[in-house]
Amino acid sequence: MNRVGIISLGCPKNQVDTERMLALLDKESFEIADCYDGVDAVIINTCGFIDAAKEEAIENILEMAELKKEGTIKKIIVTGCLCERYSDDIRAEIPEVDAVVGIGAQGDICSVIRRVLSGENVTEMPPKEELPLVGERLLTTPEYWSYLKIADGCSNRCTFCAIPDIRGKYRSVDMDVLIEEARQLALAGTKELILIAQDTTAYGLDLYGELRLPALLNALCEIEGIEWIRMLYCYPDKITDELLEVMKNQPKVLHYIDLPLQHADDRILKRMNRKGDNQYLRGVIGRIRSALPDAVIRTTMMVGFPGEDEEAFEHLAEFVNECEFDRLGCFSFSPQEGTPAFSMPDQVEESVKTRRGEIIMQDQLEIVTLKNEEKVGKTYRVLVEDYDGYSDSYSGRTYMDAPEIDGVIRFTTTDSYEPGDFADVRVIGVNEYDLIGRDVNSAEL
Repeated sequence: MNRVGIISLGCPKNQVDTERMLALLDKESFEIADCYDGVDAVIINTCGFIDAAKEEAIENILEMAELKKEGTIKKIIVTGCLCERYSDDIRAEIPEVDAVVGIGAQGDICSVIRRVLSGENVTEMPPKEELPLVGERLLTTPEYWSYLKIADGCSNRCTFCAIPDIRGKYRSVDMDVLIEEARQLALAGTKELILIAQDTTAYGLDLYGELRLPALLNALCEIEGIEWIRMLYCYPDKITDELLEVMKNQPKVLHYIDLPLQHADDRILKRMNRKGDNQYLRGVIGRIRSALPDAVIRTTMMVGFPGEDEEAFEHLAEFVNECEFDRLGCFSFSPQEGTPAFSMPDQVEESVKTRRGEIIMQDQLEIVTLKNEEKVGKTYRVLVEDYDGYSDSYSGRTYMDAPEIDGVIRFTTTDSYEPGDFADVRVIGVNEYDLIGRDVNSAEL
């Protein structure tokens, strides 16, 4: 039996693609290795969204190339987003790679492995639309939470983003297929279901001619075993009253909205080809908080976009401070070849980008600290994830925190919990982005 290792890089959407490949390997009786020593092949599922992601992918490929030279591994297969943009460069610059596989060929990954093990050097770059959006998955997340990828690709055409060229146009998965996949995930132990796509709120528009996310949420709420439903990547122009009504009326749908805004200066937003201006974005945030007073809004902001002068940055900083987001990530503009922003005039120096990013994140830390202090004395339902024997305490997440993105709450208790259990925890303290708590249902500590 051939042993195969796999490295999955990048976003949760890429992680789901990896899980589908793992299921194919398992079905075809490959042994999936948990280390690289002595494996017959290593698959690297790459990201290529920004420079940092590309560098990480290349570092992993080069590391595997060294292991191949040492005889630790035999073959290297590179797939994912980096291949869609730089397949020729990978071939030319890293000859140790035995196969370069586009995302459209991931459904044939077992055949690719057999071909390289027989000595063939493989390049497979079929249309990206051939990427399997359905099929079995071998989960890489804890069994009590998992992703549900409801679409692939993107049709928004932001001027800084290469995703439409990498992944193709937006393609929704049939609703019945998604409901059945969610049922299977629930049977496997999933309690928290996290909906993902490049633009989750656009779900159904290409397939049904209308936005179907509210209908999908209603259907998913009927599945026994699913207790939390979380949405990531919700675009502001598609936060409809119908969606907010579903979130308000369906207890399983968490009042958590991941709302990537990128900027708040009208001129920069227009250059980015983003829909809406500063006033429009403030209106969307106001509608969310009016409909869902306890809503947690997470956003991402980009500093250093071409043409971002001090005035534009001040508009962004003012927006961040006035809107007081519950969660915020900030990254510097990374010029990507083939995108309109790559060759725009008035590029911003890296040192300026760094300084501006630090200002935004320092302001955000102060906002989050104050917001967290307001939570002291309140009780939240917590999904338990880990136990620390050294401090004799547990850690978990409230509805306010997405896994691997946001913070945690660490709490003490006299009871015993397993990962995936729920506990009612009262907040008693704050540690920057994290909370400290005590289980309200345990005996007195």
